[in-house]
Amino acid sequence: MVSGYKVITLCGSTRFKDAFIEAQKKLTLEGNIVISVGLFGHSGDDEVWDGMDEGAISKTKEMLDNMHKRKIDMSDEIFVLNVGGYIGSSTRSEIEYARAAGKGVRYLEEEGKG
Repeated sequence: MVSGYKVITLCGSTRFKDAFIEAQKKLTLEGNIVISVGLFGHSGDDEVWDGMDEGAISKTKEMLDNMHKRKIDMSDEIFVLNVGGYIGSSTRSEIEYARAAGKGVRYLEEEGKG
């Protein structure tokens, strides 16, 4: 908590950009501090990868995954955007990380919590 506000990090596939935006709005209006992704690499921010070779892309993805876990460190809980029940390997890793750190885990959809 920060000054009485719960801090929530959004987790999920960046292909669900609209779900991220909707969740950010809803959770913010409910009185939470919301931390989201910095870019949508699977949904509209393709220019991020322009000019990168496979090694640079891999290193950048690793950095982004690590950075997202630091966001989880700053949070009270995560909110998983499991649209249609989908949870990919990166998101699954974030859920496991949050649980191991004693953070709360909530889901957009009950189905597919895995």
